[in-house]
Amino acid sequence: MSVFDNPAFDAHEEVVFSCDADSGLKAIIAIHNTSRGPALGGCRMWNYADESAALADVLRLSRGMTYKSALAGLPYGGGKSVIIGDPARDKSPALFRAMGRAVQVLGGSYTVAEDVGISVEDVEEMGRETRHVAGVSSGGAGDPSPATAYGVYMGIRAAVAHKLGRDDLRGVTVAVQGAGHVGAHLCRYLAHDGADVLIADIDNDRAKRVAHDVDARLVDVDDIVAAQADVFAPCALGGIIDDRNLARLRAGIVAGSANNQLAEPRHGQALKDRGILYAPDYVINAGGIINISHEGPDYDKSKAFGHVGRIHDTLLEIFRRADRAGVSTAEAADRLAEERFTHPRPAAAAAA
Repeated sequence: MSVFDNPAFDAHEEVVFSCDADSGLKAIIAIHNTSRGPALGGCRMWNYADESAALADVLRLSRGMTYKSALAGLPYGGGKSVIIGDPARDKSPALFRAMGRAVQVLGGSYTVAEDVGISVEDVEEMGRETRHVAGVSSGGAGDPSPATAYGVYMGIRAAVAHKLGRDDLRGVTVAVQGAGHVGAHLCRYLAHDGADVLIADIDNDRAKRVAHDVDARLVDVDDIVAAQADVFAPCALGGIIDDRNLARLRAGIVAGSANNQLAEPRHGQALKDRGILYAPDYVINAGGIINISHEGPDYDKSKAFGHVGRIHDTLLEIFRRADRAGVSTAEAADRLAEERFTHPRPAAAAAA
């Protein structure tokens, strides 16, 4: 299957395959849409089953970044990159310097930041070869995970207000899937607001540490989707809302940080049909990129987090629009985002 035939290809402007034999780098950079500005998006390192899986992931992720930046009101387009490899085994300074050179070749059309499997330090290593990096410690806003978690927390509050008519989380049960950087920070925000937190992670020791820190209840990773909860917060990898897990869900709200939570677009309507309120992932998890957009010598954390907090109001607008139009929240979010960016014109139309 060619790139153009891939179901996840959505008139992407540029897809670059980069290889460096000396370091072992195998990477794909996808730029979806730059009508609002140059592309900004994280780099993910994952041990993909094959190149086709990596391509599908980067295409979906980069498209999501276009929509995310549009709804966050940011002057950026959508881009993303993936490195094929095991982040526990295959990292090296040479690998990340090679990735930096791959970014540099694009001449500023794409700026790279951290994502799953990639740390701020890894991005800083890329920065030895390119100035087109974001979210770094020196001169930047640093690790975007706390901001992402804060945005998800505010999004959960919006969903609870819309669905349950509650203006706080006291006594609300939230099942968090994933105890990584974002999931751990989210659990702290939730616990501080009085929520009853359930936590699960494929790394059980990590989940235990978070559970101990915030007095959460530890749940087996295989059971967290079906846990009795008001909110299910997926904060691990995407595709979690598929036919099987949709049937198992007992929560009335799905609101978490994971990208591409819907295994297929039709699952947005399927959630609506079941009466489950879905906070579209690229809206609720935009805190990281919003925080990065404020970085620079005059970075003001309180101002940046105030901007992140507006995710709450954006989601309320999407929920209301969906209700008025009788469509899923996923469709309502797409419509609102598409009002804010321009789709590339087909070549034939451009030449006319």
